[in-house]
Amino acid sequence: MTRQTPHSMDPVLAHARKDFATLREDLTVAHALDSIREHGVGEKIVYFYVVNAGDQLVGVLPTRRLLTAPLSQRLADLMVSRVIAIPHTAKLLDACDLFALHKFLAFPVVDDQRRVIGVVDVSVFTEEVFDIAEREQMNEVFETLGFRASQVRDASPLRAFRFRAGWLIATICSGTLCAMLVSAFEITLAKSLVLAFFLTMVLGLAESVGAQSMTVTIQALHSMRPTFRWYAQAFRREVGTALLLGTSCGSVVGLIVWFWHGPGLAAVVVGGGVFFALLTACFFGLSVPAVLHSLKLDPKIAAGPVTLAFTDIVTLLFYFSLAAWVL
Repeated sequence: MTRQTPHSMDPVLAHARKDFATLREDLTVAHALDSIREHGVGEKIVYFYVVNAGDQLVGVLPTRRLLTAPLSQRLADLMVSRVIAIPHTAKLLDACDLFALHKFLAFPVVDDQRRVIGVVDVSVFTEEVFDIAEREQMNEVFETLGFRASQVRDASPLRAFRFRAGWLIATICSGTLCAMLVSAFEITLAKSLVLAFFLTMVLGLAESVGAQSMTVTIQALHSMRPTFRWYAQAFRREVGTALLLGTSCGSVVGLIVWFWHGPGLAAVVVGGGVFFALLTACFFGLSVPAVLHSLKLDPKIAAGPVTLAFTDIVTLLFYFSLAAWVL
């Protein structure tokens, strides 16, 4: 069944076109074409609807069939008598369900006497689908930041603050801890300022890869329940990906430091820091959503802030520990 959107409970007549074409069942193809030339047709005619003497719907005639049939053939013999029509009391959601089920390009809307009073074409269905896709994409963006879009839509400033502040405070706490870690390595930084120059790049690469791994994991958790076997397989895959990403990115960044700052151990430290940062990011991007899901918590809400916090802290710890040991 099609999911609801803000317009899905509108009356179907509010979205129906009035420029439909009906033809009498006793006409021949030649007479029908003459009638069409005389009275014209609507802008988006896909089907012609065949009616009896009382203007009641009795069949449907695809345009291609009408144009290729012998001129002497009667419409009653040419039409498709099995017609799926939408009652005028239906909602737009009912029409969208019919489009999804039958894959037709248009449906007639009929009154209680089965007289055609409008036509709903496939454009209303595609608009609803795009609306759903757009809202889901927006929700995914907001959920990665730590809250649902539905929680803050049309909310008061105080209510929006309550939903948004929690994870921002968590980010502030992790940022403070990262600052404390950096301050603990003041002497190491003083020995080689190039470490500070590339710190933003190292953290940025780690956060980007962590967000990628987290997104892939959350998408996988939509359709399955995590097990140890699934985690082991996913972990092996992430390790392989992380090794390739870490080796390539670490080598590139290390070479940049080498050519810019000159030969020395600083290039090894920065390149090695990038390598380990991407390994760490892949691990937390996989593990944090899986653990949250196993604890019956929504990984889309909490995984983003938690994953990035752990990634930043462990990356900084290794980056400066390596520098202190090598330099």
